[in-house]
Amino acid sequence: MQIRTEFPYETTHEDLYIPLSDGTELYARIWRPVTDEPVPALLEYLPYRLSDWTAPRDWQRHPWYAGHGYASVRVDVRGHGNSEGMPGDEYDATELADGVAVVHWLAQQEWCSGRVGMFGISWGGFNSLQIAALAPEPLKAIVTVCSADDRYDNDVHYMGGSVLAVDMHAWAATMLAFVCRPPDPADVGDDWKGMWLKRLEAVDPFIHTWLAHQTRDDYWKHGSVCEDYGAVKAHVLAVGGWHDPYRDTVLRLVEHLDPAKVRGLIGPWSHQYPDRGLPPGPAIGFLQETLRWWDQHLKDKDTGVMNEPLLRSWISGSHPPATVYETLPGRWVGDADWPSENIAPVAYGLQGGPQTVRSPQQTGLDAGRFFPFGNAADLPPDQRDEDAKSVCFEFPVEEAPIEILGRPRVKLRIRMDVPRGQAIVRLCDVAPDGASTLVTRGVLNLAARHGRDRSEDWPVGETEDVTFELNGIGHTFPPGHRIRLAVSSSYWPWIWPQAGSDGFTLDADGSLVELPVRRHTEDPAISFGEPEQAEPLGVVFPVTLDEERPERLVVRDVAKGEWQLEVDPRYGGTRVYPDGLEFTEDAVETYTIREDDPLSAAARSDWKIRLHRPEMSWDVRIESRSETSADADDFITSNEVVCRDGDEIVFHRTWEKRIPRTAG
Repeated sequence: MQIRTEFPYETTHEDLYIPLSDGTELYARIWRPVTDEPVPALLEYLPYRLSDWTAPRDWQRHPWYAGHGYASVRVDVRGHGNSEGMPGDEYDATELADGVAVVHWLAQQEWCSGRVGMFGISWGGFNSLQIAALAPEPLKAIVTVCSADDRYDNDVHYMGGSVLAVDMHAWAATMLAFVCRPPDPADVGDDWKGMWLKRLEAVDPFIHTWLAHQTRDDYWKHGSVCEDYGAVKAHVLAVGGWHDPYRDTVLRLVEHLDPAKVRGLIGPWSHQYPDRGLPPGPAIGFLQETLRWWDQHLKDKDTGVMNEPLLRSWISGSHPPATVYETLPGRWVGDADWPSENIAPVAYGLQGGPQTVRSPQQTGLDAGRFFPFGNAADLPPDQRDEDAKSVCFEFPVEEAPIEILGRPRVKLRIRMDVPRGQAIVRLCDVAPDGASTLVTRGVLNLAARHGRDRSEDWPVGETEDVTFELNGIGHTFPPGHRIRLAVSSSYWPWIWPQAGSDGFTLDADGSLVELPVRRHTEDPAISFGEPEQAEPLGVVFPVTLDEERPERLVVRDVAKGEWQLEVDPRYGGTRVYPDGLEFTEDAVETYTIREDDPLSAAARSDWKIRLHRPEMSWDVRIESRSETSADADDFITSNEVVCRDGDEIVFHRTWEKRIPRTAG
């Protein structure tokens, strides 16, 4: 990593409020080049608090852009951080309308050229894409990283029509804790407490809404750009990583957007900006790459970025299973169109007659983290234990390597003797020594087999063919290895078990997997500069003498047949900021299930957050508990929040709710 200290422009920054038409003001931090010439503005807009939580990341990139001649702007969504107003649902109409207003406000400033770009990762990448679909005239280009065009089937809520237990629950719990954080009195003054208490009264756990919409209805269509790709008028650089759950969006965007206005980039990365150097690498000079994008579309400079292939992808070489890789083997390839003329589907018949698929409920404990962040225990370990709980089919790789790029597809001929169930398919790379590396996977709620917008019971005792895609991937299977397709009926805690599910019968002779095989091409050299960033903010992470909790711990109670997975998400821990703020957070997620009972599944998240300014005698603490379970008829949720100002409890509320299981 190169730390850049000298730039074409000197820079300055200021904090201010951006006014909205309803009188609400949004908190913003603006880095600008010192120049008399108007410059384009770049906007990053999200709820994660510019004054503390994202500040270290913000300082890596916003000053860097300012030093290259852009006004780089970080804005907190209303009801979050120091912004006024009440918090709402993720990507709701108010959030997007506010974002459009901010785009127009920026374009109208005397220091702005009238051209605006948006960028962001995850939430900020989502709303960049969604605001681009609203097409405010000044918004000319966006860079959307690790985001989704389909809020139902490519976000943290559902997968293949099934409830994503691991992240619907965990992210709702995380946001409950996050939204309860107060404004900072160092920025907003004595009004902080009044603002905080009003916000707390407006809080409602997201999981209530998310579980109330178990099929792809109008709620999920809102903000899903896949509903109308033609609405996007800005130039779009779509970026993802093969170890990020949202990478399929890049493939869909390069397929459906105007090729003259889109480029895609997929690397080996996790859910992180590609310049940060977090595993798996290699990292790239991502800020330089985005600067080419901004200069092309906001300053009319011919940087050659539109001469790049429509899609640049990293195809990983075969690698042994591990939960973390500093750097993966592989190579960059370029495709001028998508679907690519370099790729052809190759079908492999499963064969073997009828097979009973009845996986124990703990199948999936070795799935790894849904959102890998570059931590030591994020990625799936050796899959042999998971494979043993599944029905597996193997295809030898003989004389030449098999290189795949895209989304594998399966057709399964299934008979089921109960009305509800799920099929989970994993594609693994099996080495000669038997080690099994997870390559990609896919899920289908069998009630969603005719569409994610409906729920239809399986006709008991009958046989049907179902087809679905696995998540996209770039991977090379070398000669001497075996391609393994593993089929299971459960996948906890990623997928919430179906009530009454008893597996299914798979007719292998009528089933197949179709791999997107890419012919080996001698691609023109695709390369990137070394990562560079601006000077770090100078946040200090105090050393603690406490023994560090394991990131992922599996505990088995043999007598009860019960399994427990305990997860420390490790978002940040304790840090001290240069202005004196001490920020501490601690979270633990617990998932339990009995191996023979789908109704025993339960998830719990506990959060503790402290914000402390010793010089101001300001000491605020938030504690939250979130639990989710289910019986045959309902999901059962329980949430509790306790907020303290010093030793005084200023807010304490518990929510208990039962939500009918209509599809999940």
